[in-house]
Amino acid sequence: MPAESKRATIYLDAELHRALKMKSAVQDRSVSELVNDAVREMLREDAEDLAAFEERADEPFVAYEEMVKWLKADGKL
Repeated sequence: MPAESKRATIYLDAELHRALKMKSAVQDRSVSELVNDAVREMLREDAEDLAAFEERADEPFVAYEEMVKWLKADGKL
């Protein structure tokens, strides 16, 4: 384990834990590696979402109701 690693206690649903242990064995990777990869991916997706929000910050606001009207008018609903 890398020196910069920190220990954490997490509680998983029993079924998830079983599936994670099985995946760990099949892929010959530790549970910690799998969890770290999953958390990294989740945070990467969040960063991408935040970047997309920033890119669109100057776009005009469109209310949900207005969008539904446009979709109906275009025959998409």
